[in-house]
Amino acid sequence: MKRGGIVWSWLWMIVGILYFFLPLLATFMFSLKAIKGIYSFKSYENLFADPKFLTSFSSSVIWAILTILLGIIIFVPTAYWVRLKVPQLRPIVELLSLIPFVVPAIVYVFGLVRTYSHPPLLIVNSPGLLVAGYTVLSMPYMYRAIDTGLRAIDVQTLTEAAQSLGAGWGTILFKVIFPNIRVAILSGAFLSFAIVLGEYTLAQYLAKPAFGPYIGLLIQNKAYEPAAATIISFALTWAAMGILELVGRGKQVQLVGGH
Repeated sequence: MKRGGIVWSWLWMIVGILYFFLPLLATFMFSLKAIKGIYSFKSYENLFADPKFLTSFSSSVIWAILTILLGIIIFVPTAYWVRLKVPQLRPIVELLSLIPFVVPAIVYVFGLVRTYSHPPLLIVNSPGLLVAGYTVLSMPYMYRAIDTGLRAIDVQTLTEAAQSLGAGWGTILFKVIFPNIRVAILSGAFLSFAIVLGEYTLAQYLAKPAFGPYIGLLIQNKAYEPAAATIISFALTWAAMGILELVGRGKQVQLVGGH
């Protein structure tokens, strides 16, 4: 029975891997057929030679970095304070963090346009509105990753120990809490990066340069370049996850060595 369970586990894992990677492999092979009859990286060359590619990709990277920074500034203190001072509000805050899953992005962006396109809140053309919108979309991932990291440490004891040594709230947050949830913050950060890199609706309707609308434009006008852009986006996302794995492994080794 035990051996049979192992066989079934491996079988379903292989099926899952094939289900996930076969479409990616087909997309990659299709991206190599820009020149008829041979496999080449011509579509990738065309992509990198397009100034709009560099503009849209660099813009999305900037939006992602700003989104991550804003998310850290908002969600780390919030999750820390809720866990330390008002744990009874955790179910409510967790429910609020799921709102981006419930509200469709198209409804959300039209709400932003309607709300912030009239004085005195005339900021619909500001990049800050796009970053704020991305921060809300990344909230389920960033907040829950940070909250999971806080669950793994004794927040109350660390705070009391720091206060007994004369540390203020800023010192406690940045020098005590942050280092202990570094991996959790990175996890939420890379998920936020992946969301911003592939997001289409907000950037399209707020008329800001971004990688998602650029791929949508490619799909309308090109055959092979959209596949190449998709592979590049996937590779960057997995590179980010690989960095997370390396950072997390380094943290684990450090903890073990400390004992």
